[in-house]
Amino acid sequence: MLETLKIMTSDLEVGMFISALDRPWLETPFLIQGFRLETREQIDALQKHCEYVLIDTRQSRQKPDALQRKVRTERRRVELASIFKDRALQTYEDDSEFVEETPRAVHALGSLLIDIDDIFGQVKEKGRFNAIQLKKSVDPIIDSISRNPDACLWIARMKQHDKYTYQHSLGASIWAVSMGRQLGLPKHDLRSLGMGAMLMDVGKLRLAPELLQADDALTPDQADQMRSHVAHGLEIVEESGIINPDIINMVGYHHERYDGSGYPHGLARDEIPPVARIAAIVDAYDAMTSRRSYAKALSPSHAIKQLYEARDSSFQAELVEAFIQAIGIYPPGSLVELSSGEVGVVVAEARTRRLRPRVLILLDVDKNPIPHPKTVDLQAQQDEASPMACTIVRGLDPEAYDVDLSTIDVYTEAHPAA
Repeated sequence: MLETLKIMTSDLEVGMFISALDRPWLETPFLIQGFRLETREQIDALQKHCEYVLIDTRQSRQKPDALQRKVRTERRRVELASIFKDRALQTYEDDSEFVEETPRAVHALGSLLIDIDDIFGQVKEKGRFNAIQLKKSVDPIIDSISRNPDACLWIARMKQHDKYTYQHSLGASIWAVSMGRQLGLPKHDLRSLGMGAMLMDVGKLRLAPELLQADDALTPDQADQMRSHVAHGLEIVEESGIINPDIINMVGYHHERYDGSGYPHGLARDEIPPVARIAAIVDAYDAMTSRRSYAKALSPSHAIKQLYEARDSSFQAELVEAFIQAIGIYPPGSLVELSSGEVGVVVAEARTRRLRPRVLILLDVDKNPIPHPKTVDLQAQQDEASPMACTIVRGLDPEAYDVDLSTIDVYTEAHPAA
């Protein structure tokens, strides 16, 4: 185990032993060079004078596993800072509760779906779109996810567009912004991520519909035509007056892979812009969890497993881990089976209780529909030490047991007391 650990003062806890500061001791009010934190006031004082400190893990009272978590957190912070060294990363806190945020998210996503139809219609008709309209359409989503991502994740999962390209654009945009929030990117970068993800597949609007709807494996010639959507997308973005390099990079490089196996240029590792590495992850995840003409949708937990197995091959490991932290193993909208045998859909995946979210129960233990679905808080059950407390035993495919998530009233079912 490490004997010393560099840690940000924002992560300090009572019981840690401070062995060194990020500045000379004489420049601070601390008279003793080396001491154990005993009060919250000492932590506040350190935060006023220092950005980070070194702690002696041997003399700290924290358990080894707790300190190891701090080690991993600090390593991730350093790794992400090195990836986004030109960005001022920040920490987001939930500024609204799930119940409070839901009606805002319903309105924002409803408007965005209408605008997606309009914007993609502009591309089909004129070959370009109104960039100002797109920016205004995305902004309410950025605001909602910044306040609390769960509501947007839940509603987007429930409300499915009848055209895959349109739905994929919406889903990828929400995953990208949620991941950007987890990474701590500032809001103007979240806007770039949202717009870039929404436009990643805009070039497919120039491809033949029968190619996009093919049920069988593509021939080499068809595969080349499909890959051409990247070049078409870049042309459409340019003709629409987009000059934001992050958006352009997401459209141009979202099919590049970390190990160099992607297209169109076979770029690898740091040759791929960071935002494009994010784009590759959210593009793959949303595709895997969506029903396509040639493949059934995977459960979110299965898709997460595939992403994790592809870390440091197709995708950068640190960014895969950040994505998993952003949405969890069972993000809102995931169909799951409980230890009781009941089946439900995850409503709110609070980020402090990844494996014990709130679940809307849809089927009873015999897998029969429940006339009046009920919401169960798995964390509250555990906190009360109930002998009947349930856990999630597995994630289910989105269409398991013939459940149609699109029929769920996203507001009243998630807010039974409303």
